[in-house]
Amino acid sequence: MWQEDRHQRIRALLATFGRVSAEHIAAELAVSRETVRRDLLDLELSGVLKRVRGGAVSAEAAPEPPIAIRAKARVREKRAIVRAAALRVAPGQTIFLDAGSTTSLLAEALAGHSGLSVITNSFDIALKLGSDESRARGNDALLLGGHILAGMSATCGAATIAEIHRFHADLALLSPVGFDARYGATSFDQSEADIARAMAENARRVVIMADHTKIGAASRIAYCAADRVDILITDEAAAAVPALAEVRDKVGEIVLAS
Repeated sequence: MWQEDRHQRIRALLATFGRVSAEHIAAELAVSRETVRRDLLDLELSGVLKRVRGGAVSAEAAPEPPIAIRAKARVREKRAIVRAAALRVAPGQTIFLDAGSTTSLLAEALAGHSGLSVITNSFDIALKLGSDESRARGNDALLLGGHILAGMSATCGAATIAEIHRFHADLALLSPVGFDARYGATSFDQSEADIARAMAENARRVVIMADHTKIGAASRIAYCAADRVDILITDEAAAAVPALAEVRDKVGEIVLAS
């Protein structure tokens, strides 16, 4: 059985039971315990589940891993997604970027663009796009004020939301915990979801960046309906994910990055 097929089956088990043992998964998938261990580790790094003693619980019962851990997961896929996203950003545009490992990688790519106005709640993104080299290209980074979001090096709260509503951006480039046809883009954390929702509401176009492990997955809080998304950028492995067909009927365009 291919890895993506196993991951989809594990998601289905968690959706049904909420908590599932490694023995149950191994028996259901007819694979070894070591294979189950690797799959659970991959899915935990992607924010789909949390490993517990003897098995795993769904992301509905556990928050995302810290951003330092998420930054190490699916790096090849994220870089492919970021390259495709950067091609869709034009010089002179105003864009929203929320805080996350994928958007931080995108900030590195956008630092080579020119004339961008980037509005973000992420310290890391603001530093990358506000560097001397980036500013020499005519780029400008605005860091939204507000309370500090624990574990994210980002701002959040009512003051941050109020600042977002002052702007009308050309693009909102957002990276969710999960994306499916029913709920659209979802997040585990209420503060992160509120930021992303406000950015989506105040942008002319919405671009969602989600690797294949997030397609068909849903977390606790929905912040952008699938039919509000203009472009979904994922990696080429998503072509084998059954849930992509349902998503395709909702979003404006799907890009499979390689």
